[in-house]
Amino acid sequence: MPIPQRRTVVANITLSLDGRVAGPAGEHDMGWIVPHAIGDGPREHMVQVTAPATTALLGRKNYQGFAGFWPSVADDDSADPRDRTFARWLNAVEKVVFSTTLEEVEWDNARLATEDPAATVKRLRLEEGGDIIVLASTSVIRQLLDADELDRLSITLCPELVGGGARLFTDGPAATSWSLTATRVSDSGAICLLYDRIRAASLTPSGRS
Repeated sequence: MPIPQRRTVVANITLSLDGRVAGPAGEHDMGWIVPHAIGDGPREHMVQVTAPATTALLGRKNYQGFAGFWPSVADDDSADPRDRTFARWLNAVEKVVFSTTLEEVEWDNARLATEDPAATVKRLRLEEGGDIIVLASTSVIRQLLDADELDRLSITLCPELVGGGARLFTDGPAATSWSLTATRVSDSGAICLLYDRIRAASLTPSGRS
């Protein structure tokens, strides 16, 4: 039986210029993101980066927030067409939810993870499918960074200094190198960036790359 090709693991996140995922008032202090999320560039970027994915990874908070908003957008004729495209994808995609408190998930095609994010990704890589994408769940992204299980970083960098709040990057992950593969600038000044992990070439049995 042929071995499935390695699936690409993508982390999608929005950051401020000072590296924050939320403002100083706490995890719900994200109003600074809104002006940079509703333009053409970010919407097109979201559709582009999620389209190849057949599995989405979500933490509990993002799962609950997404499940409370996106399902109805899929058939909302007043919504932006790109938002409807994303909502339809999100309704249909396999969703793996990481939580220690939820006992069940009710969204179509969603299931609770039985392992930690790194172990889950290692197993998913062995299955057939498209990309595996983490949707803005900071704790999941950090764990995959620590385990070096991320292949691509999709970062929307907002031209905001929020002055406090949680950061994505801490002193935990080992140093890694990344290559810029795509950029898109929005009307608001936000920059959508795609970085691919630079990994050493695999060695053949003879030791040659």
